[in-house]
Amino acid sequence: MKTLLRLPGYILALFRAIIAFLSIAIYVLIYILSIPIFGNTQERAFKLRRKWITLGMIIFGIKLTHKGQPLDQPALYVSNHLSFTDPIATCKYVDAYVIAKAEVGNIPLLSKGVEMTGVIYVDRGSKSSRSNTRKALVDTLTSGKNVLVYPEGTVSENSIILPYKAGAFREAVANGIPIVPIAISYGAEKDIWNNTGLVAHFFKQLSYWRTEMNQEFGAPITGDSGDDIALKANAWTLKKISPYRNR
Repeated sequence: MKTLLRLPGYILALFRAIIAFLSIAIYVLIYILSIPIFGNTQERAFKLRRKWITLGMIIFGIKLTHKGQPLDQPALYVSNHLSFTDPIATCKYVDAYVIAKAEVGNIPLLSKGVEMTGVIYVDRGSKSSRSNTRKALVDTLTSGKNVLVYPEGTVSENSIILPYKAGAFREAVANGIPIVPIAISYGAEKDIWNNTGLVAHFFKQLSYWRTEMNQEFGAPITGDSGDDIALKANAWTLKKISPYRNR
């Protein structure tokens, strides 16, 4: 009976999925066809991503409240992770390569879009993959580009922030790269990715008309120890999301 009552919502989520994938296909096709004329540059790819995000947030019914601004220099952006929509909101405001699970590369069409617009894949179960990811992170940062990392290593369950893994923080400190914390929270429990696959999470979150989301960019956190900065970033994020967790 409960599933039957939610049927209109699931139809809405399915409609959103179809429109989202069709729009991604159109954007990617237009970009590819325009390469002989305008070239294939990272700046153009980031612009393509920002344009789709503006449309995507409308398709998904995301109402975003945002505070803070990105730095005007390359930085490592570190955020808590609650939903597949997290990077959509963050990349609306900062052009960054996103460190994502290798499984994203298996999703038809979406993988092509993210690869064109900036992604670094990691298989957290593979030591060699993690090592290659760290190298790619350093190479990307030192080449003058931003990187977005979710240092919990997975999505948080029930809005609880997990301890931050310090690896990316250490690399940033060693290379003199600023570290900017990001705090993300949602207005309802249905938006949190809890022990489900991507498809189930998508249909749960987007079967409702609106997703209310809060995002704040903090000031850079400085220090000589990546481990200490990881603890400070975690504590700052927990402080920022606590009011929304306790509502």
